Amino acid sequence: MKSAVETLNPTRVRLTVEVPFEELKASLDAAYKKINQQVTVKGFRKGKIPARVIDQRFGRGAVLEEAVNDALPKFYTEAVNEAELSPLGQPEVDITELKDNELLAFTAEVDIRPALEIPDYSGIEVTVDVAEVTDEDVEKSVEQLRERFATTAPVERAAAEGDIVTVDLEAKVDGEVLEDGVAKGIDYTIGSGQLLDGIDEAVTGLEAGGTATFTSELKGGSAEGKEAEVKVDVTAVKSRELPALDDDFAQLASEFDTLDELKADSRKRLARMKKFDQATQAQEKVLEELLKLVEVPMPEKLLEDEIKTRKHNLEHHQLGQMGLTLDKYLEIQGKSAEEFDAELKEQAEKGIKTQFVLDEIVSKEEVGVDQEELTEHLMRRAQSSGMSPDQFAQAVVEGGQVPMLVGEVARGKALATVVEAATVKDTEGNVVDLEDEDETEAAAEAVEGTEA
Repeated sequence: MKSAVETLNPTRVRLTVEVPFEELKASLDAAYKKINQQVTVKGFRKGKIPARVIDQRFGRGAVLEEAVNDALPKFYTEAVNEAELSPLGQPEVDITELKDNELLAFTAEVDIRPALEIPDYSGIEVTVDVAEVTDEDVEKSVEQLRERFATTAPVERAAAEGDIVTVDLEAKVDGEVLEDGVAKGIDYTIGSGQLLDGIDEAVTGLEAGGTATFTSELKGGSAEGKEAEVKVDVTAVKSRELPALDDDFAQLASEFDTLDELKADSRKRLARMKKFDQATQAQEKVLEELLKLVEVPMPEKLLEDEIKTRKHNLEHHQLGQMGLTLDKYLEIQGKSAEEFDAELKEQAEKGIKTQFVLDEIVSKEEVGVDQEELTEHLMRRAQSSGMSPDQFAQAVVEGGQVPMLVGEVARGKALATVVEAATVKDTEGNVVDLEDEDETEAAAEAVEGTEA
């Protein structure tokens, strides 16, 4: 076999391959064997039909076509390996010559991973938020915990903001009660904004047994988007009572004996969260600066496929689960189709560019991935997918996605390497020392964010 490579542009090549006919012998034998199993000829047992009879009865052309289809992937792969190419996607193959008993010649055009020059990235400098936990942060955290242990009690007074009212609703459009416009026994917290526009004003000041009507645009159902006249009957009013902030509350809501111990633990936990957020911010900003340093030619076919994949996943998975169409989503977001397409293209380009650049650093820095790192990454991905680690691992293995996960870990480690070489300061001018654990985990999340 002889092969040559023609560079069409920085991301696409054309392979020209010539195969002497003797190298097709194995594929020809396989073709005759396959046809033997599929056809019957009177006077011959199945599978025992001579090659010359097959040629006479079914045509040599059918045999050659079967043999070439069998041989092409092997010779294409050999040509790719010989040229040390990194193809992206499937090739466009064209058979240029097929002479029986002489020669097979074909061309294959395919996108390839572009050659990149990674410049010195040690000069990257970024600024991140200060990871400081204030007394206000601690109080807010404890107050949120306190809210979780609130109790309710019926009251005989007018409903006010923060109260929980039990209501019956009836919606009319054009004077007709909607079939799906009646609901009874709904508990609603006044001021939460989680039901219909206008209901807060309608029920505030009503006691149990009170009735009011208001107009609201329906957010779902058969009359979605239409103005409806809504009657609301308040059947009960309950107040929320928060537990006293004392040692008894600490013992009720945590493993600590005193409120001071609970607050100290909250401060420690908040500090850990803020350090992780700081590390994530550093990763994202360093990645942005790194991408500015590297010129990356964009394979058009790969970009087109990536845009289609992202749009499909959004429409049929993310929006589908929420019961939204793309048009409704764009309406909610206040975006035109053109703006959405432009954003999608920008995200796809960034994802591809990120993968190319970090893969080049993986190779340059000889970044490896051990079993423990892969397992930790798998556990994190399983958690975000809502599957158990065993279920996720099984799906990964069955789908042949282990190399993909290894690549994600390696790229995360490559980004962490760049961050270590960069200068990271907070808004007060202090150099930020990122902990290795936070840095690696945040790097993995930063990389996943661009590839999702």
